[in-house]
Amino acid sequence: MTWIKTIPMEEDVRVKNAIEAQSKLFPIEYATPVHPVNDGRMSGIVASHTLLPDVLFHAFSAFGALMSPDLPLKRHQHEMIATMVSVANRCHY
Repeated sequence: MTWIKTIPMEEDVRVKNAIEAQSKLFPIEYATPVHPVNDGRMSGIVASHTLLPDVLFHAFSAFGALMSPDLPLKRHQHEMIATMVSVANRCHY
């Protein structure tokens, strides 16, 4: 859950377009958010960017490109790298 104001997709066409466009870049196994909020189609970290839809699109589309199934890494390898980066950065999630 985010602690800042968020905008549901249904209330702002810019948010809806940004969410849908960046979501298309993700592999199918990333389609379901781990911690869904609002309408259940976005995670809290994505929802926290809804006040700035252009930023939301660019930030998460970059992540989507990095997770491309056309790249040589598999999901479990992405998860392992993300875990180690989080550990190194002392990140809680």
